[in-house]
Amino acid sequence: MKDADLPDWTPPAAAARDAVLDTIRFNADGLVPAFAQQFDTGEALMMAWMNRDALAETLETGRVCYFSRSRGQLWHKGETSGQVQHLKDLRWDCDADTLLLVVNQVGVACHTGRRTCFFNAVRDGKPAEIVEISVSPDDLYGEK
Repeated sequence: MKDADLPDWTPPAAAARDAVLDTIRFNADGLVPAFAQQFDTGEALMMAWMNRDALAETLETGRVCYFSRSRGQLWHKGETSGQVQHLKDLRWDCDADTLLLVVNQVGVACHTGRRTCFFNAVRDGKPAEIVEISVSPDDLYGEK
């Protein structure tokens, strides 16, 4: 099955959910890096952290939830901006210490108003921004 053909997320049964949670190797801080990728284009959208509770909630609801290190609490993607991520597939690497969230991103993924957080690159031998701002951060977060 191609990623573009992935069906909508179906939450796993409790035993399967717990097996996944027990498989993932969280670091000493109880966190695991989670990369979000757009399901139909393969575009790398963002990286954030998840703890066990964030991963469990994501598995149960299909709406991606992260752990905010700066706030020390769960962070539901899009709770203030409306730019949510709907889980299509969950994958992890060979060491079970990094997650890949295959998602359907509604709107932009980056707090800067860009579609992706990966907008910096080297062009002509120097740092450059290669993705335009799609929506003003002021409009996203109501900071007018």
